[in-house]
Amino acid sequence: MLETALEVLNIIERHKFECYLVGGFVRDFYLGIESKDVDICTNAKSKDLLELFPNAKIPKELYGAVTLFFKDVRFEITTFRKEIKYENRKPIEIEYTNSFIEDVKRRDFTINSLCMNSKGEIIDILNGKEDIDKKIIRCINDPNVSLKEDPLRILRAIRFSAQLDFELDKNLYKGIKQNKKYLDILSYNRIKSEINKILASKNVKKGIDLIRKLSLNKQLKLYDLNKLSYINDIIGYWAQIDKENVYEYTSIEKKNIKQIREIMKTKKITNFELYNYGLYICLLGAQILNIDKEKIINMYKELPVKSKNEINITAEEISTLLKKDLGSWLKPIYDDLTNKILNKKIENDNEILKKYIKDKYMI
Repeated sequence: MLETALEVLNIIERHKFECYLVGGFVRDFYLGIESKDVDICTNAKSKDLLELFPNAKIPKELYGAVTLFFKDVRFEITTFRKEIKYENRKPIEIEYTNSFIEDVKRRDFTINSLCMNSKGEIIDILNGKEDIDKKIIRCINDPNVSLKEDPLRILRAIRFSAQLDFELDKNLYKGIKQNKKYLDILSYNRIKSEINKILASKNVKKGIDLIRKLSLNKQLKLYDLNKLSYINDIIGYWAQIDKENVYEYTSIEKKNIKQIREIMKTKKITNFELYNYGLYICLLGAQILNIDKEKIINMYKELPVKSKNEINITAEEISTLLKKDLGSWLKPIYDDLTNKILNKKIENDNEILKKYIKDKYMI
């Protein structure tokens, strides 16, 4: 990926513009971590970049930038700037500059201030390497100004701490406590996006502990963090921490959360939960309830039926047997058969099921 990124820099430079790789990509390169997206800063304007890369797009949400896909790598390219005024975390007044240094100084943390030129040389004007080596997350500017301008930096700091196993600088830690009220201006979608990254990190406990220690859980409406079961699935976390359902979910996520919470409420997993919710949801419930995973897997393997389609009698057969037209009356009969089969009180055999239906339901 580095070779592709340097190729983009060389294309821009050949047209007499200054440009650098910047931000997380360079930080991760220094740490020996692979990155997917690449940020570039340049003195070229958007119109210049569109001439160089006709397939590039101008994103609606970011003025003075273009998004480029080049050899299957995504690049976000922005023009050198100073951000003069913020409103609801968005810079509503910016000033383009020819100063590369001014552009670097507007960024969030020193660990994200490293840049790389087209020769692959790392440029470090704000001692970012030193903070990376010391595993410290430090604001480039005064935390009380930086966090107020963009409160999402509060969650980004916690996310980087969890992802990289770094510590917050004492001034940043203090600044978060003093400015946490500004989290209120963030949409729950933006908050959820950052929290998802915390929940997906290997050091998720570190991120959750920071949220709790900084007293952000009430601000973020995340509850019972001290009782949290640490698992390996993001939706399993949301089932535990979003008790008021203030965050937005897809229909599938809503269904999964509802089912996980039902298991949490009953505090058990039987054949009926396995049949109704499936193995994935039940394994998440097992992790939360500290039930042995292998036990649940074996229970699932031994289920007499895993879905309605496996019940060895069709609706048409039942209808013919009872001499009634197909209709909603069939559901209670299927529910009864399912319960009997799952309880192993009746065998899932066509002739046995027919006899059971005749004996119980024929008038």
